[in-house]
Amino acid sequence: MKNQFNLSVDDIPKKWYNILPDLPEPIPKPKDPPTGPSRVENLPNLLLKECLRQEFSDERWIAIPEGVRELYAKAGRPRPLFRATRLEEFLGTPARMYYKSEFYSPTGSHKVNTALAQAYFAVKEGYDHLSTETGAGQWGTALSYACSIAGIKATVFWVRAVHSWKKDRLAFMQMLGSDVYASPSDQTACGRELLKEDPEHPGSLGIAVSEGLEMANENDNVKYSLGSVLNHVLLHQTVIGLETMAQLKAAEVEPDVMCSCLGGGSNFGGFALPFLGQVARGKADIKFIAAQSEVAPNLQGEYRYDHADHAELTPMLKMYTLGHHASMDPIRGDGLRYHAAAPVLSVLRKHGLIDTVAYPKDERHVFERARVFVQNEGFLPAPESAYSVACAIDEALRCKRTGEDRTIVFNISGHGFMDMVGYQAVLGM
Repeated sequence: MKNQFNLSVDDIPKKWYNILPDLPEPIPKPKDPPTGPSRVENLPNLLLKECLRQEFSDERWIAIPEGVRELYAKAGRPRPLFRATRLEEFLGTPARMYYKSEFYSPTGSHKVNTALAQAYFAVKEGYDHLSTETGAGQWGTALSYACSIAGIKATVFWVRAVHSWKKDRLAFMQMLGSDVYASPSDQTACGRELLKEDPEHPGSLGIAVSEGLEMANENDNVKYSLGSVLNHVLLHQTVIGLETMAQLKAAEVEPDVMCSCLGGGSNFGGFALPFLGQVARGKADIKFIAAQSEVAPNLQGEYRYDHADHAELTPMLKMYTLGHHASMDPIRGDGLRYHAAAPVLSVLRKHGLIDTVAYPKDERHVFERARVFVQNEGFLPAPESAYSVACAIDEALRCKRTGEDRTIVFNISGHGFMDMVGYQAVLGM
């Protein structure tokens, strides 16, 4: 039985897929809050020109520059699709299970897909410094890598609760030449204010976003680079779904269920959007499940306008949100601990095209599922990706109970080689 499906370098997608023209309704435009300066008018001071153009583009397909495709090839694209034959046998399920291997990247995650594009655009536009946030550390590492390759500087504000225990990933970012600060930090007014209230503040992605934005806002040579949530970020990630589509065709199967973890939405969107576009156009029938944590089940929140950051430096975006000041307990899969879901995914959720499951905050169920996966398939997922694995296994076991013969496809967005401390803490190893 064939259990690995590969594409050639020539098969790297030549265009990103933009779902905006295919959404069930037009995406609500960003807007300003009732008081204060215009956040919408300030966006060109914060974001790269090309990223802003892509953010609001109505073109279904956006050409990937040849220089970016070369960087993708250098970073190991295309990535294999595997059939989880040993896992299927262990579970005794009639379901067929396939997983995309985004852990095969120089930094160990899917995040390089947009990091390389944004660093490329920064150089083209004459900037030599990007600022950003990171939760689990995968995005911070990816942007550090991309900026190193591009010969520019990166400054990373890293959620303090994770910065305190991922020492190896911190060293990796520093080895790539980045400045990395635990967030909240003493580098920004936003950070200093929060540290004044609590010197050991655990931080959050929303706070780290505010710090990255503040640095860009106050320095003409710095642009802010976001790793999730906005449309242009998910757009760059659609290389995942487009490759997966071609690989499933080669495997002569069609997906019945697609699942992945979701914090802000970059890996879920990149994996699912090309398929969601088909469903929205009535050309496919697929169930999509976003695996989340109960500490931040943003897709179960309210669909309304909210800021994407703690300090309210961003425009207000219409999205499913828990509120930008929501208190969220730290977890080991901290990349999922964000208060809101990407606006494009929120529209699809509103129209019933995306289901969601929120796993307990102790993470034991999720990490036990990851242990089953690694013992049968041999790959160690990142804590966030363990949620994707858990969702796929739970669906496969449901098929075992019902006797359904379904094809389950899931994305493993990163490896867990630098996360063993988290696994040990939860599983008591």
